[in-house]
Amino acid sequence: MNKPMCAARVAAAALAAAACTAAAQPAQVPAAARVGFVNTERVMREVIPAQQAQKRLKIEIDKRDQEMRALVAQMKRLELALEKNAPTANDAERRAKQREFAELGRDFERKKLEYSEELALRRNEAMGQVLEQVNRATRRVAEQENLDIVFQEAAYASPRIDITDKVIKAMEGKPPAAAK
Repeated sequence: MNKPMCAARVAAAALAAAACTAAAQPAQVPAAARVGFVNTERVMREVIPAQQAQKRLKIEIDKRDQEMRALVAQMKRLELALEKNAPTANDAERRAKQREFAELGRDFERKKLEYSEELALRRNEAMGQVLEQVNRATRRVAEQENLDIVFQEAAYASPRIDITDKVIKAMEGKPPAAAK
């Protein structure tokens, strides 16, 4: 064998040995992370800002429901009038009433769609604002508890890491209880 080829093999073997030695050394393990969990659904059910937002939405829903019920009642009256007067009405009157009924039906469907879209938008806006408050309170509690990460969804969370009560108290302006 020639000397350059042999030297290259020796260098490659030395690099491989160094890589094996480095891989065999244990990696530095960071200190254990402090973990918390907050049940956001429970917070959204129990905190006053969420309850107030739900009440405002309910008032709006009730108002819209009354409007929709009035339209349905008007459609029923028109339908009854059509059935009652059909034998005695001439073709022109009957067609006019049928057009009016069809127009009311389209108006009802259009308003129903607009209503559901607007309601979803308002619900998302209202709950989004409350969720921002929940996230700020969660962040404050996490900082006070020196937590590294807080999960909002989990298949299971030990009560030991559950900070939901502390977040609720933080949102109510009460000082959180001492760390367990």
